Amino acid sequence: MHVLLISTYDLGRQPFGLASPAAWLRAAGAEVECVDTSRVELNDQQIEAASLIAFYLPMHTATRLAAPLIERTRRVNPLARLSAYGLYAPLNAGWLRERGVTEIIGPEAEAELVGLISPKVESFTISTGESQLSTLNRTGLAPTKLRFIKPDRAGLPALEQYASLHMPDGSRRIMGSSDATRGCKHLCRHCPIVPVYQGQFRVVPLDVVMEDVRGQVAAGAQHISFADPDFLNGPTHARRLVERFHGEWPDISYDVTIKIEHLLSHADVVPILRDTGCLFITSAVEAIDDVVLGHLVKGHTRADFIKVAGLCRDAGVTLMPTFVPFTPWTTLAGYVELLDVLEDLDLVEQVAPIQLAIRLLVTSGSPLLELSDIRVAVAPFDPASLTWPWRHCDPAVDVLQLEVMQLVGGNSGALRAEVFAAISALAREHAGLPLRSNRPARGKPVPFVSEPWYCCAEPMESL
Repeated sequence: MHVLLISTYDLGRQPFGLASPAAWLRAAGAEVECVDTSRVELNDQQIEAASLIAFYLPMHTATRLAAPLIERTRRVNPLARLSAYGLYAPLNAGWLRERGVTEIIGPEAEAELVGLISPKVESFTISTGESQLSTLNRTGLAPTKLRFIKPDRAGLPALEQYASLHMPDGSRRIMGSSDATRGCKHLCRHCPIVPVYQGQFRVVPLDVVMEDVRGQVAAGAQHISFADPDFLNGPTHARRLVERFHGEWPDISYDVTIKIEHLLSHADVVPILRDTGCLFITSAVEAIDDVVLGHLVKGHTRADFIKVAGLCRDAGVTLMPTFVPFTPWTTLAGYVELLDVLEDLDLVEQVAPIQLAIRLLVTSGSPLLELSDIRVAVAPFDPASLTWPWRHCDPAVDVLQLEVMQLVGGNSGALRAEVFAAISALAREHAGLPLRSNRPARGKPVPFVSEPWYCCAEPMESL
């Protein structure tokens, strides 16, 4: 059987979500073609040749970009079986079925995709693992565990075609990526992982991760981005991995994503990360207002964030905080305060300007809908944007968000400090505050990825 796996967007990375199921399907005897439409064109011949077409939907943007391709595949090859898998597939199951997708699978999709091509899937074995089908789309339970095997990245665009790491000295490093864990044991209310994994996470065996990285290093990777939702969900596993990683590739750098609360509770790991080649740690701070952090169930406070900023600075590891600055609880003064705190902590260079424009995303199935403040603010679900659009009770906040987004979009090539200063001036004007005097000195340049991590909702003009 000919299987076509399609990824529309995965944050500028070579998609693990194609490579892993490709390995399973090829081991089961299928002919597999992987197409990443964020980097290459999908042609009609590829669609016509497929008996099964599966769309990888790991995030909101990827799901929206898939819509016209789903329509196209149905038109070009109406006999093909259509499937969708990944975090956002079960969250948008009804929307996908309306478009002709018949098989909706969660993020633990490998074995179930094999089941779609093999009538004897119950006896299917791979490596030392037995058949373990995801039960998410049938029972509503969290995904069952899989026995992971080495991803097969054959046929994907070269790493050079993906996002790269830009160093302070002007050099560029080719990036690879891998997953050491899946899911997350935390229940942040705004996170799309929560409705699917329900507080569970899976550890990918060290040998599998190392084999995956080894192949990418051989293909030219000079830096590896570990794409786990939280690298310290399994701290012992993480420590063993980075020690093995550094032992084999002492000249290869890497980055990780870690919650603020984990950085505090496992502070002893931060120097180990530094010594094994970690260049920066991304952390979803989201807000500095403790009320907002409470609504989002982030598990940390403003004071915790400030402590972690100092911890990373003292350890010599760059902290890259990310934010959702525009929420129904945001005030003009509070937004200005966020900017001031970033300046005071010398974090201006560490924050991609887009992070200062992001608007809270309320997707299908989001636990945010449990909050009365959200239910009052949202309009009916919008199938076009796949969100529950919302308006702030103070229209001035929505106007500021739109203007900040436009400012960031119009200055994509400018220095971060310059864009930050323009945002600060704009926010102070809206809040009726004077420009800040005695501003802290500009920080040193830091490494940054050419496609910064972010996920945002529709701009205000679509509401």
